[in-house]
Amino acid sequence: MKALVVGAAGQVGGALMERLGAEACAGTYFETPFPDGVRFDLGSGDAATLITRTRPDVVFVAAGMTHVDRCESERDKAFRINGDGPGALAAAARAGGARTVYYSTEYVFDGQDGPYSEEDEPHPVSVYGASKLAGERAVLDADPAALILRTTVVYGPEEQGKNFVYRLVAHLREGSEIRVPADQISSPTYNRDLASASVALVLQGATGIVNVVGPEILSRAAFAERIARALDLDPAPIRAVTTRSFGPGSAPRPLRAGLRVDRLTGCGLGMRNVEMTLRDWIDHPRGKALPV
Repeated sequence: MKALVVGAAGQVGGALMERLGAEACAGTYFETPFPDGVRFDLGSGDAATLITRTRPDVVFVAAGMTHVDRCESERDKAFRINGDGPGALAAAARAGGARTVYYSTEYVFDGQDGPYSEEDEPHPVSVYGASKLAGERAVLDADPAALILRTTVVYGPEEQGKNFVYRLVAHLREGSEIRVPADQISSPTYNRDLASASVALVLQGATGIVNVVGPEILSRAAFAERIARALDLDPAPIRAVTTRSFGPGSAPRPLRAGLRVDRLTGCGLGMRNVEMTLRDWIDHPRGKALPV
């Protein structure tokens, strides 16, 4: 399988490149260059030329506009990058004989009655969620055999060190307060497990929507406390707060969310818990070091 990873410099794309091996992958970036990477703008790039240049069997669309609050103020850009671009890429991939895997999110739901299955009706409450739902539909319209992977709260080793665990551990090491929502319930997902499950689903020929998330449904605050305990760090700087306390400038979030993984487990696949994934991260570091 020759893969094209769109967004290979990000935390999902980087885990895919690691899982597949550089010799089997071509990777794109937009802002953060890396050796042998192809610069590509998902929102306005020439998808057909990219497919012709890289000639993949599978296209993993791991790039996107993921800053939830910024999506509210830059709606058109969010829909271009998260919706139109993936649809154009899926159409070009299909024309070139390749399959498309598109990474979506639990933010397609309103968070009133989670955890959600693949069959539950989406109802996004933010521009980010609406733009990702538009991407799902655009990809499936372009290629009904595409694979849509819904995930959330992704963490793990990455080059830029931006995800929640990096920031949390830095605060805990410094002893400085970090405010974490206690009312956002979700399914933390290790990027290496997400990458492995993605590849396995492709090899099984899976199509349609599959939830690919970690096995536990936790509040963000509970997730933070589990990380602190697993790494033998003092959890005292963690301040559990409400989402509303972040102020009116924040985009709405699905609060009671999380995703069900019955279809994933039915494919014989599973994910590891928080403690197991942190041990794997420490034992097999990649990218920016975790300051433990």
